[in-house]
Amino acid sequence: MTSVSDLMETLEYGPSVEDSAAVRDWLARHGAFGHFIGGAFTEPGALFNTRDPATGQVLARVTQGTGDDVAAAVAAARDAQPGWAALTGTGRARYLYALARHVQKRERFLSVLETLDNGKPIRESRDIDVPLVARHFYHHAGWAELRDAAFPGHAPLGVCGQIIPWNFPLLMLAWKIAPALAAGNTVVLKPAEYTPLTALAFAEICQEIGLPAGVVNIVTGDGETGAALAAAQVDKIAFTGSTEVGRTIAGQLAGTGKRLTLELGGKSPFVVMPDADLDAAVEGVVDSIWFNQGQVCCAGSRILVAEAVAGRFETLLSARMARLRVGPPLDKSTDIGAIVDPIQKDRILSICRASVAAGAELVGGAAQDGCFVAPGYLRNIAPANPGFSQEIFGPIATLSTFRTADEAAELANSTRYGLAASVWSESAAVATDLAARIKAGVVWINCANLFDAAAPFGGYRESGFGREGGRAGMLDYLAEPQVDAAPEPAPTEPVAATTGRPGPKGLDRTAKLYIGGAQKRPDGGAMYAVPGGLAPLGSRKDIRNAVETAAKAGKWTAMGGHARAQVLYYIAENLSARAEEFARRTSQAEVDAAIAGAFHYAAWADKFDGANVQTRPGHLLNVVNEAFGVLGIAGPNAQPLAAFMSLVMPAIAMGNRVVAIAAQDDPLPVLDLYQIFDTSDLPGGVVNIVTGPRDELAKTLAAHDEVAAMWMVGGDLAAVEKAAGGNLKPVWSPAHRDWCGPHAQGEIFLRHATQTKTIWLPYGALPEGTGPAAY
Repeated sequence: MTSVSDLMETLEYGPSVEDSAAVRDWLARHGAFGHFIGGAFTEPGALFNTRDPATGQVLARVTQGTGDDVAAAVAAARDAQPGWAALTGTGRARYLYALARHVQKRERFLSVLETLDNGKPIRESRDIDVPLVARHFYHHAGWAELRDAAFPGHAPLGVCGQIIPWNFPLLMLAWKIAPALAAGNTVVLKPAEYTPLTALAFAEICQEIGLPAGVVNIVTGDGETGAALAAAQVDKIAFTGSTEVGRTIAGQLAGTGKRLTLELGGKSPFVVMPDADLDAAVEGVVDSIWFNQGQVCCAGSRILVAEAVAGRFETLLSARMARLRVGPPLDKSTDIGAIVDPIQKDRILSICRASVAAGAELVGGAAQDGCFVAPGYLRNIAPANPGFSQEIFGPIATLSTFRTADEAAELANSTRYGLAASVWSESAAVATDLAARIKAGVVWINCANLFDAAAPFGGYRESGFGREGGRAGMLDYLAEPQVDAAPEPAPTEPVAATTGRPGPKGLDRTAKLYIGGAQKRPDGGAMYAVPGGLAPLGSRKDIRNAVETAAKAGKWTAMGGHARAQVLYYIAENLSARAEEFARRTSQAEVDAAIAGAFHYAAWADKFDGANVQTRPGHLLNVVNEAFGVLGIAGPNAQPLAAFMSLVMPAIAMGNRVVAIAAQDDPLPVLDLYQIFDTSDLPGGVVNIVTGPRDELAKTLAAHDEVAAMWMVGGDLAAVEKAAGGNLKPVWSPAHRDWCGPHAQGEIFLRHATQTKTIWLPYGALPEGTGPAAY
């Protein structure tokens, strides 16, 4: 028997296993689970096993959902939605509040069930996951109460299909169901095949609180069930999972009119600057990559360390890693639990073998009996190594060095992903500079993997689009205020021509494209006849040239809003000076609208602010509105000048660089703007104008990897959305309208011209006795 004196020497933990008897009794009583549809559980159908990943033991038998099951759940949600939406905000808030309270009442039960089903350590499910679940329902009870005041004119979308992963089963459920219900939607949720049990326990909570039948529906099953939900008659799909599956869903939904938000994979940088507190940074690594066995989409899996401190950092990291305890997830002393499934374990080990074969050195990371992998990292890893770019999704990081802050930022951004980043520096200036330069939806400064219901979470680039949490997350579950849509005239097929009708005073006009601040002949040299002369017949090569030029005009994005505002004021003034000339080509109403738009967005350029959000104590959380970068715009085939200015001015006011396709049938008034832009100090490449077959050019523009977002008014939207799915850029399709009317400008354009970045910054001292890890 170990003596107390021995324990004082070794400081070894004894076993401290959480009792799982209540959960196992609950599982035994159920035996097999059906779906939760229309407020009741269905009879079990074709069954599959869900297992404890730590032991391989079968926990329960769960029904494999079919297309008919999904259709029944959607029908139940559709029937329930009008009544749910008709409740007052207080009425919906009370149900959300009751969900939060009942989650808290069953905290211990849910924590044990989550750990058994998922394999994560009980400390994490108990101290982080379940408290955050309750926090989300409390937070969104408030949004339910405030919806109409906070989002005037907005309305629920209807029925939302939600597909969640296996790494945070109950927390992902709360992230999706809470805002959907607060907004007035009903939901059909499909939990992951590996981890359905806490979702089914949540269904019982819905029954306990008397949630109206059909408001929440849960259908279990594998990927085929998820595909059936994505194809069902819902109004929105919210998906969290792999980038590959997200790309498939985006392609399936192209042209359907369904709203889509995607929270996908990541390969997040963890940047350690030379002046960082190395001991704190090492603890940050533990929280970042070895939390939840590294099965975290935003895990800091790419450790980037300043060369000057790399040796010391690795010594500290190796010593800390050696003390992490891999073991039974229900033991309160376990740091690293079980990988969710043998298939996932094999994938982790396969990537490690490939990385070592390509020249990397694996430190730690040994496979253990059962579904366990020890924590580790790959060092001496080159950027071309598969482990450097692939999302391992396990307790294995990579470690690389850098010499300068510029190199750190370049390495941090050398990925197709953009979900999160962590920056460690004792200098606030250095840390916030890097936070601004790194392309990621969430940046933690001197901390890692902090979450809160008020903090928007989501990615840039191939980590998806849309946000979950806070005000931004609510907007993704609400329909925008309706506008009076107008029919758009069908464009005439452009035909190459050599001569056109004379322009004013008998002059034969030879217009050119506007690319990089200069007039450019189209690559193919062809023109087509339009009112007033000939317009350049642009091609995919012209789109390529315009995008390349826009990508190089990054100084515009880096300018302050005040500086951009001055340029937009100049544009408005110079257009006013030539108003009569432009009115002869279009109409006085269009010119007046164009001038008003330039003035309007000049005013907004330095006023579309982010917010400082209240979250957990001891942190400032800043939600910043950032430009996308290169934004593609395909305008309508009507009101060429007014529509162009209504779309382009908000985009550049927010710091984007634009490649715009002018009205196909009458583009010359837009091409005439080149003199206005040149005399208004607009830097070359900020606005680029291509003319020709709109739908064909828009498809090319949407497919370009350098284009970060796309706007399309009318036309072949399905083809554009499918092309945009290649690198998962968001597509906004505002309705064609009177571009001289009141709905031609407003804050909604600015929202679609920006993406939110959430920056966590430690603030003050955390009060003693603040509570568990989550709060």
